[in-house]
Amino acid sequence: MTEKDIETMNEKKLESAEGTIPVFTPASSAVKNEQNDMLLSAHQTRTSDNSSATQNKSWNERIPANSNGGRSKYANQSKQHKAFQKSAGADVSHKSHVLQAKSIQTKAFSSKTSRFRGTASTDDKSVQVQTKAVQAKQKQSAAKKTSLQRQQPAQNLVETKTAIKQISQPSRNTKSKQPKPSIKAYFLGGLNEIGKNITVFECENDMVIVDCGMAFPDDDMMGVDLVIPDFTFIEKNVEKIRGIVITHGHEDHIGAMPYLLKKVKLPIYSTALTLGLIDGKLKEHGLQGKVQLNTVKPGQTVRLGCFGIEFIHVNHSISDAVGLAIHSPAGTLLHTGDFKIDCTPLKEEMIDLGRIGELGQQGVLALMADSTNVDRPGYTPTERKISDAFEKLFLQAADQRIIIATFASNISRVQQIINCAAKHGRKVALSGRSMINVMGIASELGYLDVPEGLLIDIDLLNRYPKDKVVLITTGSQGEPMSALTRMAFADHRKVEVGPGDCIIISAKPIPGNEKMVSTVIDELLKRGCDVVYESSHEIHVSGHASQEELKIIHGIVKPQYFIPVHGEQKHLRKHAELARAMGMSSENIFIGTIGDAVELNQNYMKQLPSVPAGRILVDGLGVGDVGSIVLRDRKHLAEDGLIVVVCTISEDDGHVVAGPDVVSRGFVYVRESERLMVESRDLVTRVLEECAENQIHDWGTLKTRIKDDLSKLLYEKTRRNPMILPIIMEI
Repeated sequence: MTEKDIETMNEKKLESAEGTIPVFTPASSAVKNEQNDMLLSAHQTRTSDNSSATQNKSWNERIPANSNGGRSKYANQSKQHKAFQKSAGADVSHKSHVLQAKSIQTKAFSSKTSRFRGTASTDDKSVQVQTKAVQAKQKQSAAKKTSLQRQQPAQNLVETKTAIKQISQPSRNTKSKQPKPSIKAYFLGGLNEIGKNITVFECENDMVIVDCGMAFPDDDMMGVDLVIPDFTFIEKNVEKIRGIVITHGHEDHIGAMPYLLKKVKLPIYSTALTLGLIDGKLKEHGLQGKVQLNTVKPGQTVRLGCFGIEFIHVNHSISDAVGLAIHSPAGTLLHTGDFKIDCTPLKEEMIDLGRIGELGQQGVLALMADSTNVDRPGYTPTERKISDAFEKLFLQAADQRIIIATFASNISRVQQIINCAAKHGRKVALSGRSMINVMGIASELGYLDVPEGLLIDIDLLNRYPKDKVVLITTGSQGEPMSALTRMAFADHRKVEVGPGDCIIISAKPIPGNEKMVSTVIDELLKRGCDVVYESSHEIHVSGHASQEELKIIHGIVKPQYFIPVHGEQKHLRKHAELARAMGMSSENIFIGTIGDAVELNQNYMKQLPSVPAGRILVDGLGVGDVGSIVLRDRKHLAEDGLIVVVCTISEDDGHVVAGPDVVSRGFVYVRESERLMVESRDLVTRVLEECAENQIHDWGTLKTRIKDDLSKLLYEKTRRNPMILPIIMEI
């Protein structure tokens, strides 16, 4: 057999493997397979220097797999990865070392992909080939950049064991016996509230931001769209900040990102799905392509100044969630992010308790743990429990149209709905802007598997029999402008609900939203719909750890200090009690609030002076222009209404020339209160004439007199205090 024949055979093998190894294209399930393979490589043991888990990427620089030392492989190794190695004849090994990558700008992504061919040597070199089929596919996709292509592999990845060793070593300019430095934590949000999570860590003149979320407005914030943190402290220290690290893609962790990036330009480090959701937000705010998005996979460590940020896989109600081991010269901080312990997740691995336990054995200076569900005893149920509940409901509603409301970010929940719909022969439509956007990103990145032909446009919904469709929609929290709320109030342009509809609300109301959710349920019931909600069926499980799961984390980490985060005051104090029950001293527990700063050292923990922090209100396009005074006026208008007094006076002597006219808005119905309006006009005329006779022409004095006297009259007659707005003109 000639050398040319051998080469031809190898190329045919590569082409035959193309269908099973989609990691060379940047969309769909390709990214998911690539991530799974990288997860395998990131969990090699210390002794596996010669691993055959080299990853193939569509990046223009292939990054060697990362080994963190001391952790075992995941049990379910990728079958596609093995198939590819066998077909390509690859035998590649890597030694643990610092991962390096060339500088890759997000706008200059290479469209070329590489493949292994023949036998590769063990010194990190491999022969790269490109088949004609691959080249053709790359040319077709080159014109359209996906969310993944706007991301880049983090350029400052380091091998975890090496990073910890380097960070823990004392500086050359200091004596080895010198005490370790301190690490400071500044809480700009996420304490004594639900949402708006953002924390800044500082050590040796380097700073790192963890999360940047928003919160929903309270009931008294009339007209406000959302609430974001005050970024004053970040703006003052921008020269020290080395980057932003995001734990997962929920709004309370990424929602304020565009508003921060409009003020400061900082690189972002997170997992692929989280960056995809952030990229969508940046597009809405005109920032797409202007911010560096760096993809980091669970098990990898990124070096930011003196910090080594290790990403640890956790389970949550959104895919690609991570906890953070923040390695620094002061010690290691473990930040759990939002998490739960799910032993049987749908598509992901179980939380990496092995690595968390290993960190506990090595020593953790401080633990910052999720407190959202600390008041719930026992364990949080697995997400798989929902599949059985959906199956029963689909059978019960066999002759009805099924409408399911859930969080747009809960991709695993949507996947279960899609699987159940496919099993029962139903088409699926999506409603709600955020639902469509998130599902598009998830499908593009390979986190959502939709059978071909199953998804239909919402405009085609009425062309199918009711028992052949499922509508997945937003509005599980009763938001006024959400799709489900508009359906309930007959305000949806494309969907009309009524008898023959089974509506499932697969979510639990966020604290403060209970009334809105109850109102929506009542309206749906009035329209003849069958409504299924969480309190009546097991159609929702939380994404946060309950008491027993939190005890497990405390038990295996054994931190020196503990700071409860992510919760209201009742959650933080309950979590502190749990920590004391696990044997921690009260002196080593810190319960903070927004603006607090704490210094952590191996010898002490102390509170520092507060830093600028608070809330910024976003109303439409206005950011920060609505404050307490505006909210007070809005509340006043909402409670008592408005009275406008319009009159014209003479420029010469100040006597009334025309008017006054009294206009009521939200105070009384004028036609039913004409006598009160007449008395009000007479009073204003009398006040103006008295001022004219006393030579009082100052407009400020005139308006004050009108407000005071008219306010007294209206209160005597109605026991109400409307806002009074005098308008005086001179001629």
